[in-house]
Amino acid sequence: MGSARLLFDEMPVKDELSWTTMITGYVKNDDLDEARELFDGMAEKLVVAWNAMISGYVHRGLLQEAFKMFKKIGRMNEAKEIFQEMPEKNLLTWAVMIAGLAQNGLGEESLKLFNLMKLQGFQPCDYAFAGAITSCAALGSLKSGRQLHSQLIRLGFECSLSAGNALITMYGRCGVVGDARNLFLTMSFVDSVSWNAMIAALGQHGHGVQAVELFEEMLKEGILPDRITFLTVLSACSHAGLVEEGHRYFDAMHDIYGITPGEDHYARMVDLLCRAGKFSDANDMIGKMPFQPGPQIWEAFLAGCRNHGNMELGIQAAERLFEMIPQNDGTYILLSNMYAAKGLWDNVSRVRKLMRDQGVKKEPACSWVEAENKFHVFMVDDTAHPEVNAVYSYLKQLVLEMRKLGYVPDTRFVLHDMESDQKEHAISTHSEKLAVAFGLLKLPRGATVRVFKNLRICGDCHNAIKYISKVVGREIVVRDGKRFHHFKDGECSCRNYW
Repeated sequence: MGSARLLFDEMPVKDELSWTTMITGYVKNDDLDEARELFDGMAEKLVVAWNAMISGYVHRGLLQEAFKMFKKIGRMNEAKEIFQEMPEKNLLTWAVMIAGLAQNGLGEESLKLFNLMKLQGFQPCDYAFAGAITSCAALGSLKSGRQLHSQLIRLGFECSLSAGNALITMYGRCGVVGDARNLFLTMSFVDSVSWNAMIAALGQHGHGVQAVELFEEMLKEGILPDRITFLTVLSACSHAGLVEEGHRYFDAMHDIYGITPGEDHYARMVDLLCRAGKFSDANDMIGKMPFQPGPQIWEAFLAGCRNHGNMELGIQAAERLFEMIPQNDGTYILLSNMYAAKGLWDNVSRVRKLMRDQGVKKEPACSWVEAENKFHVFMVDDTAHPEVNAVYSYLKQLVLEMRKLGYVPDTRFVLHDMESDQKEHAISTHSEKLAVAFGLLKLPRGATVRVFKNLRICGDCHNAIKYISKVVGREIVVRDGKRFHHFKDGECSCRNYW
């Protein structure tokens, strides 16, 4: 296998058969860590590769990992058809389907199926609850998640490990990390999944030091970390700028615990170094990787260049990504943003033309907030929401108060060349601002406003929401595509390190 891997790494072009052959070889030699590393690095995964990994986990007795892998195979349409055609469905059938929908980003369908199961007279088991709770986590539905938690207790499932772990993740992803921590501390039994979920929750909320402390506590308890544990703790270090700690844990993976770092671990380290502005160190790490760096690595590098305005290195990273994943909209957007921040509008136009020529469409930014028992979704410059005029009117009032405190719109985040007054209008209609304003209008006085966004929060919106939190005297929590931001009294929990 050593010779095979050496040849594989030297191949300038690797087709699907090459990847699958290597993965199967590692599985047959009982080296699942190496097999998983390669598997995670595949852009398009053949059924043979999925089968090999699932088989390897089963033969090793790692049934939970095998089942997780099985759920990740993303063929939900076929599963739904089979489920609909089944003349009889038992509790296990319902539970597996609910979990499958939840794990594949179909949270609303999963919750509807959970409720339908109860209407059909089935008493949910703890695994069905875990699937429904996972859906609440993905949707950011704290209210529904808490209702399910109450039902769990009423039915006597509060000691369930699978449901408890799902609840930790749900509370963390819904912005109430304190509730996640309380649950973790009161669970009658925890496993490595519980520790991983809690470390991840702390890291997502910017509590990097606490995440590291919990990881150290985990080690003292004698629980061996796995590759997921190291992913969570490296992410926590990245969000908090803990460069030294991140280096130490990355080295410990192989040197102490015998876990070969995968591309995802290297990507976390590159992200950590680039966020801290250590591009030379990141370059060195990329050069020393035992495999060719894939899209994850260059995406992390490009994002760091965008944050620090490193144009030269950012262009190099973007060129690599254009070669590897030419249809990925994120590369074009990040590069365009870098040019726009420097006022290089000709370059912005060139990138946008290249995007059009390649047939790449930008994922539209949207934000949503839960109020009055439903989710309200806002797009940039929204005109579709029935109450959007009231939202715009309220935002204008807020801006007047914010300006008195020193707020000045940062038009560097406008991605089109236009007059200054037009730029101010453009950034005033960003989706996260609209969702925050709507939440303030509709939620009870004093209630925390929790907004969710599919992409990274805009720099001006981040600054504006700090001022809004001070004007209204309320806590505002925003979960974007990367992490949580807790705004209170004019400050953010990320301390502007994001």
